[in-house]
Amino acid sequence: MPPPLLEVKEVTKSFGGVTALSDGRFKLERGTVHALCGGNGAGKSTFLSIVMGIQPRDSGSILRDGAEVTFRTPGQALAAGISIIEQELSPVPAMTVAENIYLGREPLAVFGRVDFRTMNANAQALLDELHFGIDARTVMMDLSVAELQLVEIAKALSYDAEIIIMDEPTSALGEAEADQLFAAIATLKAQGKGIVYVSHRLSEIFEIADSYTVFRDGAYVGSGAISDVTREALIQMIVGRPLTEEFVKENVPGTDQALSVRGLNSLNHVKDVSFDVHRGEILAVFGLMGSGRSEIFERLFGLVEDMGGEIALDGKPIRVSSPAQAIDHGLAFVTEDRKGSGLVLSASVRANICMAQLAELGFGPVMSPQREGKAARDMIDKFRIKTATDLLDVAGLSGGNQQKVVLGKWFLTEPKVLLLDEPTRGVDVGAKREIYRVMSDFAAAGGAVVMVSSETDEVLGMADRAIVMRDGTISGELSRAELSADRLVHLAA
Repeated sequence: MPPPLLEVKEVTKSFGGVTALSDGRFKLERGTVHALCGGNGAGKSTFLSIVMGIQPRDSGSILRDGAEVTFRTPGQALAAGISIIEQELSPVPAMTVAENIYLGREPLAVFGRVDFRTMNANAQALLDELHFGIDARTVMMDLSVAELQLVEIAKALSYDAEIIIMDEPTSALGEAEADQLFAAIATLKAQGKGIVYVSHRLSEIFEIADSYTVFRDGAYVGSGAISDVTREALIQMIVGRPLTEEFVKENVPGTDQALSVRGLNSLNHVKDVSFDVHRGEILAVFGLMGSGRSEIFERLFGLVEDMGGEIALDGKPIRVSSPAQAIDHGLAFVTEDRKGSGLVLSASVRANICMAQLAELGFGPVMSPQREGKAARDMIDKFRIKTATDLLDVAGLSGGNQQKVVLGKWFLTEPKVLLLDEPTRGVDVGAKREIYRVMSDFAAAGGAVVMVSSETDEVLGMADRAIVMRDGTISGELSRAELSADRLVHLAA
């Protein structure tokens, strides 16, 4: 039998005396997809950074095709045939798609000049082969978050590596785009390549993975074939306890209208959109990438120009031309990109929680540390945010805890309507359940929730009603009794 493509044995790593990884073990065979599972803070990111040469290991060994290796830089890992699709996107916004894909390894023409024609052609051929539908000459800043994710996937695949690490590759993708990625993964498997697949979406793991390894609290828990484990057993391995149910839903929709939208239009792909949301209700907005889902929220929150339409809150017409007006009216908007637009990563947990309520937490232009501290601690307790202190930089928190900070920021404003764009993107099953509890409790207390989600399971589990977007308009509406994955996808396609 040939040796594994990649084998990692008893790898450890500490930062300033704090153990991040105490026993990292992993084995990847040729032509397989191996899922690396674990909650936020389980040690997965530290493990992957060691494999890619971003961080040095304290102890343990890494074997590539049976031979021990040590990568001191990502370039050395790439040279050994290992590439990674990172969860946190890092594009160069002012450069084109092609320039980002081939950054640092551009094809050269005479006199050492970049051969843009060849580079654009190669990039376009790769994008077309993956069926990603993106023009290689498009500037990155003009792409959506989902399209940026697709470019990152294309970039990783362009290295033609034998081992491809995919860290939450579908976190920003809809189901149609995810299917394109899964088709590409099947092709890579047939070529004998190995895929290390990291995802909090268990449905994906059971669909495409051949085997799994679970980390918890920085240590190896177990591994095996996907065909030999149940969803419930895998969840228990990940969180360390059984979850009796994945979704938490105890709200009952009322009859009073909380938010009413009529004939909404905007330049950003919203055309004549009308819907109502009632107190106590969770309304889902479903659709494919580019359908106009997120753009509705941008218009409602005053982030784009008003191109017509009416908005009413509690039966009273309101005008929203800026986020400040939206907040004053009782709207709160959790964006899909928490690190790009939901948080200030260089600021503390306290500063992030309080940033939408600065005027209420001070005396005129002077902030009150006492009021700020109390407000932050109240939200930390309410959302059970795991942080040593409210003065810790928010960048140091896990993805699930960062999302709770974003929710805490908006709950401090005492909103009437929550606009949640992919609220559980990139968080583990335990944190997801806590976020579902927040949604249900908010609606049960008389609030209204409008949720954009790319996950049909999430829509089916949490929504009282769903509207489906296609080409900037509403293609259909489904009551809870009518909801099914087939109907959602049919209306969206």
